Amino acid sequence: MPNENFRREIGHVFDEITGTPSAALPDRVRSSLAVAPEQRGPFWIAGIAAAVIAALVIAVLVVANPLNRPPTPVVPVPGSSPTPVASPSPSAIPSPSPTADANLPQFICASSGVIGTPGQPVAFINALRTGTHPGYDRLTVEFQNGQPGTVDLRPQSGTTFTQAPSGQTVTLAGKNGILVIIHGADLHTNYSGSLDLKTGYPSLVEVRRVEDFEGVVQLGLGVSGAACYRAFFLTSPNRLVIDIKV
Repeated sequence: MPNENFRREIGHVFDEITGTPSAALPDRVRSSLAVAPEQRGPFWIAGIAAAVIAALVIAVLVVANPLNRPPTPVVPVPGSSPTPVASPSPSAIPSPSPTADANLPQFICASSGVIGTPGQPVAFINALRTGTHPGYDRLTVEFQNGQPGTVDLRPQSGTTFTQAPSGQTVTLAGKNGILVIIHGADLHTNYSGSLDLKTGYPSLVEVRRVEDFEGVVQLGLGVSGAACYRAFFLTSPNRLVIDIKV
């Protein structure tokens, strides 16, 4: 609306007010209204502009808000496959090594046997030891200065042996016997132990010297059961091992 028409309309409104206004009142009102639009105009425009800017900012935030964005799906690349993860391999379990008994000779029953090499120098016996183990009893004859010559093992029925060189007989404990003849051995030079060993073992129940003369040593073994045996040499130290099967 033009300023002149606006002033005229305001004047008519004031003229219709009941009562007699002051003669200067219309002029003061018109003067105030004429100035007011010029003073209020910039504030009104600034308010509109601020509202528009606020609306734009809110719209931008709503559109660009990362919280409103749907999560981006993880799509595998064509041709790719998950990297295999090596599972920890179980600790390697070593296979049981063969026991010493697995490498030993077989037992012989009721048959004579010979081990060793003829012509060896005389070996001095310095220990006679007995022991019991699962499945067999053991006699160990230890030598101080090397291995003797041959060794004969002769199973026999009964436990009666003939002593040499006297020719007297002696009976040992047990049911059956084994005569051990060691050629190239000496039982009196370096040995000071017992010449009659009574063990009380399940199979080998007694060991007794029956000869020690001119490089030959004989041992009588009293066995409670069948005269099944095995014999072999070991080193470090040198020794003759005789096992009697239980």
